[in-house]
Amino acid sequence: MKSVRLRLLLLALLPLAVMMPLLLVVAMARWNADYDDVLIVNVESDLKIADQYLRQLKNGTGDDLAAIAGSARFAQVLSDRPHLQLDFLDRERARLQLDFLYYLPMRSIDRDARRWPVIERASTGLLASEIDIFSAADLDAISSELSARARIPLIETEAAVPTTRPAEDRGMVIHSAAPVTVEGARGVLVAGRLLNRDLDFIDTINALVYLGDSHRISRKGTATLFLGDTRVSTNVRPFEDVRALGTRVSRAVRNAVLIEGETWLDRAFVVNDWYISGYLPLTDSFGDRVGMLYVGFLEAPFAAAKFSAYWTVVLSFLSVLLLSAPLFLWLAKGIFAPLEKMSRTMGRVERGDLTARNGHIGRQDEIGQVSAHLDSLLDQVQERDQKLRDWAEELNERVDQRTAELRAANEKLEATFKQLVMSEKLASIGEITAGVAHEINNPVAVIQGNVDVVRMTLPPEAGAEVATELDLIDNQILRISAIVGKLLQFARPSEFGTFEESLDMAPVVSDCLVLVDHVVTKQAITVEKDFETSPQVRIDPGELQQVVINLILNAAQAMGGSGTLTLTLRELDHDGAPGACLTVADTGPGIAEDVLPSVFNPFYTTRLGEGTGLGLSISQTLIQRVGGYITADNRIVDGSVTGAVFTIWLPAAQAEQAA
Repeated sequence: MKSVRLRLLLLALLPLAVMMPLLLVVAMARWNADYDDVLIVNVESDLKIADQYLRQLKNGTGDDLAAIAGSARFAQVLSDRPHLQLDFLDRERARLQLDFLYYLPMRSIDRDARRWPVIERASTGLLASEIDIFSAADLDAISSELSARARIPLIETEAAVPTTRPAEDRGMVIHSAAPVTVEGARGVLVAGRLLNRDLDFIDTINALVYLGDSHRISRKGTATLFLGDTRVSTNVRPFEDVRALGTRVSRAVRNAVLIEGETWLDRAFVVNDWYISGYLPLTDSFGDRVGMLYVGFLEAPFAAAKFSAYWTVVLSFLSVLLLSAPLFLWLAKGIFAPLEKMSRTMGRVERGDLTARNGHIGRQDEIGQVSAHLDSLLDQVQERDQKLRDWAEELNERVDQRTAELRAANEKLEATFKQLVMSEKLASIGEITAGVAHEINNPVAVIQGNVDVVRMTLPPEAGAEVATELDLIDNQILRISAIVGKLLQFARPSEFGTFEESLDMAPVVSDCLVLVDHVVTKQAITVEKDFETSPQVRIDPGELQQVVINLILNAAQAMGGSGTLTLTLRELDHDGAPGACLTVADTGPGIAEDVLPSVFNPFYTTRLGEGTGLGLSISQTLIQRVGGYITADNRIVDGSVTGAVFTIWLPAAQAEQAA
């Protein structure tokens, strides 16, 4: 973001672009919650209307029944014309749109009173009207037509509680009973209205709740009467001319309303769509929850209205934002021009033009002051730049002087390093000499002289008998001479001995084994050699011996008296260059992982008080000086450390000469 205009635009519009959306989100969230609350309040009001109608229907049925029970006509029928009782009751049943109406004399009331609380209350002189659930047998005893009308096949419904019942054959009845107390007759008048498939009842509720709807958005309302969790009377239609009788309510609604006894006021999935729904539990005359009364309206129109409102607000905000940007740029162009001029001036300064200046920009406000101050700072920068150039020339002279001093110090350091190499050699010689001292206690010349005297003194016959022993003594004397000779050659300083030369590594390594033979033989150490043909390398033989002997002695000391020392020599290319690779491997405990990176550091040793800690450091220096490398690692077999291994690689002599 390099444009000043863009930065200022963002600075001005950021509060509008960030804070306003946050405020809109908070406001829309609050509005959405309030909107949903209004919908819930609406459905709650609708549910109260439906409940009031059901209560009115129950009370009205009871009042009508009480009017019949107390009428003079009914009293006359009971006293003078008992044979007209059935005709009278049938006419009254049809007039009141009841499904059954009958009279129980007091003498036959005991059995029914025990079964139905409404009849029991009427027998005590109280009017009663409640909802009761009649079994299929109860309905069939009254009328086979009622039993057939009540039976509703169950339809498998998504999210409902699983059931194995094929149909709902019980009936939900508005059950009313009124006491009859006329002269000469005492009993109970019983009536009932079956609500299963009572479409007039459910359509009346729907008309009361929704037909006079004054909402701006048309509410597509529905009403349903549930027996248990099954729709036994409804105007919910999964298809155009089909009512959803036999479908069942979801498990969540069933548990909340029928089991917990709560009134459900929330969105719910009804048959095939989401509705803002209200479910009211219904209880029978026993006080048990036996069904639900439902009203609800489609959520989709209101969701669409909310979505439309959201987009209206968002588009309005974007329109304001788009109109604000060019208006701000037009108002701020008087600020942009001076700032852009200062930006161009700074760009010239960055490219090295310290003479660049803003000059007079024709403004006396803060921007004009900043421009003048910037020119003043550039004058100071130009002045200080010249001083820095002068100081740089003086510094270069001092650096040259200090470089010469460092070069002299480096030469002294190299001389000191050579002395350290010699000290390490002498330390190795001292260690080897201590081991072979017993082999050269007697002067070799005296031994050889006595052997010669023995040969000259003995007669030929006797000399032949001990010739083998004398030859053996000669061979041992020669072996002692070889050891001493190689020891002297190893000990001789390189500046007085041989220099770098092309050589085969195998003989040099074998000579090293001769020099340390006393260390190996006095321990239970087995030496294994695997020497393949390898190219010649160019190195000082004495320095190579120093490195190899140091590695062998370290390996012998690490194995602690027993083990296997493996020397492997083979041809190996490194980074495309031919060379020879020597590995020295032991069967000791290996090198700790935290120690591995430090083994070649100067003065680092694990034998405190016994070594100088310079052996591996000097060995690394000697090998690297001729273009090779030396590494240390652990031997891993089946995931376990089985010893340490050191690898020496030296470039082939021909490749080095060609380079």
